[in-house]
Amino acid sequence: MLFSSCDILTDMMNQANSLANLKNCEFNLKNVNNVNVAGVNVKNLSQGNLTAADVVKLVAAYQSKKVPLSMNVNMDVKNPTAQEAALSVLDWILAIDGRDMASGTTNQRYTIKPSTTSTVPLGVSTDLGDLFSQKGLDALKAFASSFTNEGISSKVGLRVKPSLAVGTTTIPFPSYITLEKKIGGKANS
Repeated sequence: MLFSSCDILTDMMNQANSLANLKNCEFNLKNVNNVNVAGVNVKNLSQGNLTAADVVKLVAAYQSKKVPLSMNVNMDVKNPTAQEAALSVLDWILAIDGRDMASGTTNQRYTIKPSTTSTVPLGVSTDLGDLFSQKGLDALKAFASSFTNEGISSKVGLRVKPSLAVGTTTIPFPSYITLEKKIGGKANS
């Protein structure tokens, strides 16, 4: 029994060290992709490649003031150290052009091996109905075009707060980490 308790304690210390090593990691907003508004890919919307079904979806969403947005936001975590880093919970807040649009929590464990970079994907879903009911249909087109190379540039901000489950306790990072990236126009990568 004593041997088992020592193993558990050692494992908990290793996990705590993995969280502590996150402070040495570099976080970067890699990209935003698979952006859909009301189930329509924004590339089709901004390029005018809409089907009749796409138009019906967009008009119905706009009229109902429920304009669902879904996208993938990918964050890179680079571990420049010789020790493993890990996180098992990630609270996040997504902002576009300075306006908070969505927030959530990802409960998946990620281990960032020494001297490597791991991508942490975030599936983002929110409703843009209030935004577009105030600003009109042109705002919807401008928003959609900001996610393409032909569109205007938008600034995507991501605030993340990683945590690690150690035993039955979740230990959060002391503060949010802020990441920003210009997308659309010539700023898209």
